[in-house]
Order: sequence, then C-alpha cells, then structure tokens
Amino acid sequence: MSAVTVIGAGLAGCEAAWQLAQRGISVELREMKPEKSTPAHHSGDFAELVCSNSLRSDQLENAVGLLKEELRRLGSIILSCADAHRVEAGAALAVDRHGFSAAVTQAIRSHPLITVVPGEVTDIPEGEAIIAAGPLASAALTDSIAKRFPHSATLNFFDAAAPLVSFESIDMDKAWFASRYDKGTPDYVNCTLSKEEYLDFWQALRTAEEAEVHGFEDSSVFEGCMPVEVMARRGEDTLRYGPLKPKGLRDPRTGLTPYAVVQLRKDNAQGSVYNLVGFQTHLKWPEQKRVFSMIPALRNAEFLRYGVMHRNTYLKSPGFLNRYYQVMEAPNIMFAGQITGVEGYVESAASGCLCAIELAHRLQGKPPADFPRETAIGALALYISDVSVTDFQPMNVNFGIMPPWPERVKGKREKNALIAQRALAALPQL
Repeated sequence: MSAVTVIGAGLAGCEAAWQLAQRGISVELREMKPEKSTPAHHSGDFAELVCSNSLRSDQLENAVGLLKEELRRLGSIILSCADAHRVEAGAALAVDRHGFSAAVTQAIRSHPLITVVPGEVTDIPEGEAIIAAGPLASAALTDSIAKRFPHSATLNFFDAAAPLVSFESIDMDKAWFASRYDKGTPDYVNCTLSKEEYLDFWQALRTAEEAEVHGFEDSSVFEGCMPVEVMARRGEDTLRYGPLKPKGLRDPRTGLTPYAVVQLRKDNAQGSVYNLVGFQTHLKWPEQKRVFSMIPALRNAEFLRYGVMHRNTYLKSPGFLNRYYQVMEAPNIMFAGQITGVEGYVESAASGCLCAIELAHRLQGKPPADFPRETAIGALALYISDVSVTDFQPMNVNFGIMPPWPERVKGKREKNALIAQRALAALPQL
C-alpha cells in the first residue's frame, strides 16, 4: 500500500497524519516551513497557533468543550499535547503555544510510520491525499486546486492576530486577577477603564492608521475574528458588549463593576507573556503601541509581538465535499482544516481526525465511520457538506447544528449537558 500524502503540518494535518499512522497507514507529511513561511507564522514547528493561544471552553456544556472530549476519546494528538501544555485560563483550555507546538512536532517526527518531507507543494499529488494546507495555503497550491476543481470556487476573507505583552510591564495597581463571574481560577488580568478613559481610547482606536492589506475592507472580515478597530467603528458601545464587556467582573478596589475591562490571558506556561483577549488588529505597529498604551494598566507595556493581518482562504464546501471531507468528484482527494470552512483550532483538528479515520477504514476495507449529527464532530462535517446552506460561511462548532433535545428542559446549561451526554454515547468506538 502506497503512503498517503498529507499536505500541511498544521493542527488538521498533524491530527490526520497521526490518526492514519496510529491505524497502521504510512504517511508522507508535506510541509513548506521552514523553507517557506507566511507573515502570520513565527516558528518552524508544526501545529503553530498563529492567533490566540486559547482552544476555548473546556466544559461539556459548551459545544467546543464537547468536541474536545470527543477528540480525547478518539486518541487525538492535538488534545493530548494541549492538555500536557495547558496554562491557567479559568474554564478555558489555553496552552503554552511554544511548548504545545514543540510537543506536536516531536510526536509527529518520531512516529515510525510518518515521513516528513519539507518543501512547498504546488500541485495536487496523485494517489490518496489529504489537503490540510490551512487558511494560509500558498498561492501556487490554491491555484492548482482552482484549476483541478474549477467549480469549487474558493472564497477569501481576512483574519487577524492579537498582540502580546510582557507580564512584568503591566501596571497591576490598575489591574487585578479574576475570571468572569469568578468561574474557575482567577487566571485573567483585568485592566479597567473609566468612562472617560474608554471614550478617549475608543476615539483613538476608530481613527488610528491601519496597515495596508491588499483587498481588505471591513465587510470582508470574518465575524469570528474581527479586528478590534473594525468593531470600534461599529459604534460607541460595540466594544463594551464585546471584548471590553465588564459583565461578571467586580473591581476589588471599589467593589463596583467597571465601565469597561480589557482582559489579558496567559500565553506561556511561565506566565511571562500575556495576550490581549479579543484584540486582533491590523493597525500599523506604532499605532498599536500608541493606542493600546492608552489602557491605564498598559501605559508602559512592553509589546513582545504586534498584531498582524493575513489572508484566509476557504472552499465553498457544500456540493464539493461530502460528510467525510472527501471531494465528491475525486474520492481519493480529501480536505481538512479551516480551508473546508470549519472555524477554530479544535474544529480544524476534528476535521483532520474524521477524514483520516474514514480514509483508514476505506483503505483497510472497513465500513465507513459513522459520526452521526448527534456528535459534535459529525455535526461539523454535515454542516460543511450541507447543500441546503445557501450562504456558506466558516462555522465554529455549536449546539445549533446538532439535533435539539426532544424534551423541554429548564436551563440552557442543563439542556446542553444532556445533549453532550447523548453525543458521547453516540460517538463510535473506533
């Protein structure tokens, strides 16, 4: 049996390669880094987290928390490494991004059935292949996909990453540790703004000078990762109902809920680096320093990395891919990751996991792996392949794409817990 080619060593590609290899399938993993990189990448390691270091909620009553538990039960390498390199983040699963990526890289490179081949892939290979090139796929590869599948019609949107600051440069006299509603452990640094400080910050942010990004306009930004300056332009209170919402937080110095709060989340295990939560941006770097330093606790902040803007690409998957992420007109070709229209780190890993399991079953003469809509991993795959979705947009996992609970249940949390229990019971034993 010839080796399966997996293109891209991001979260989806690494998960796919691992799942295949664990099932006895030889894999040739193609990765263009470090020979070629993108403006959003900073490391030669695999599974690099280019935006936030958070994999979001780890609670079963949250859809992404359920998806994580499904992946754990399926032997996910991404979740195994994430759990081993988690940093405190309340009810969320956040990781030391460098430790996490290094661990995934080591696991992949040391697997006896995985051969890593460096260098850019410019053409779709012959034979069995999983294309997990990600939303930052090179122009040459996306051109090859468009030529091979002219009816797949790739769509573009822009995504943005948040800046990082050193913890020692944060003025803790103007901030405090807490998680919203005191949920979990007090892992977030909360930086307050009075009404006057907030309005000055908002005015500066909405008029700050942006970096030039070819083809960028506010309407082309994906809603799930919107630059903070775009949110500011939508209205005076948009930020206060978004990343700067004070709800669930009480300043211990005053006993009152602040007018606005900027939250910072630990970005490494040592706690020396913090991420500005929800502050994805494409402002020019001097403007980031000027405007974000208007936050009182960040007046003298040391910026270790500024935010960047990059192009993301995804397929018009409904009608092109089936529920196994398989190209319907070329069954030997599969896609995985954000290029399929799943949005988020965990969702990307889940797509790589599902399509690899299905491919292993097919190559070994087994029946197709049945991931029903009752499971989070199955619901995602059925969403991206649903031809009735006319305005296809990238989608995070959510309970809305899963069958509703058939009986009335008092309380959203209680209802979601029942849906999660049903999902885990329906997860195939593979």
